[in-house]
Amino acid sequence: MDISTPSRTEAVAPIEVTDPAAAKVRQLAEREGRAEAILRVRVTAGGCSGFSYQLSFADAPEDDDFVVHGAEGVRVLIDPTSEPIVRGSTLDLDRNLMGGGLKMHNPQAVHECACGESFSV
Repeated sequence: MDISTPSRTEAVAPIEVTDPAAAKVRQLAEREGRAEAILRVRVTAGGCSGFSYQLSFADAPEDDDFVVHGAEGVRVLIDPTSEPIVRGSTLDLDRNLMGGGLKMHNPQAVHECACGESFSV
């Protein structure tokens, strides 16, 4: 994993992207017909525990985004507001039949709601 930021230099990536997660992002991007697999991870206020993750595809990074490079040419973008909340997290693939998919494991989260969709720090 490598990190680059257009406006900053970081020695350590804010998050880790596992190889299975990168493969899933690549697969989803190809399914949507995207030439590049660029996933944006954003933390938004809301949900029953205070914060929730918003994952969406992007066409390109913004000037102030943190850019994390994963396997399979996948890039994950994190905006500067979300970065302190997700720092130290791992984006992984949860293979459970019920509720599986991309999952953020955040060591700063002190509580996750039962649905697994929101958290508090």
